[in-house]
Amino acid sequence: QVQLVESGGGLVQPGGSLRLSCAASGFTFSTRGMGWFRQAPGKEREFVARISGSGVITWYADSVKGRFTISRDNAKNTVYLQMNSLKPEDTAVYYCNVRQGTDYWGQGTQVSVSS
Repeated sequence: QVQLVESGGGLVQPGGSLRLSCAASGFTFSTRGMGWFRQAPGKEREFVARISGSGVITWYADSVKGRFTISRDNAKNTVYLQMNSLKPEDTAVYYCNVRQGTDYWGQGTQVSVSS
């Protein structure tokens, strides 16, 4: 079965950086686009970034463009989200996503940006 396990979240000061990882299993990883979403308290889950199966094509939400970078290692079945210049409004639970007939989600990893 599809499993997605996120890691790498934590507490960071404004302007800092974090790198999230999502280890995937249960499907042919290299053939599927992967995405990152986030959900802040009291808000809807929102799109952050997506990467094609080959890793060649990426998409970003306007709010993170130029600060976040999505990448993947198909040999390790892992997708990453490098987050730089973090802002307090980036505080949220970050989720990894794959669509294979239906949407699959990981358990999420908390990112808190605060001084």
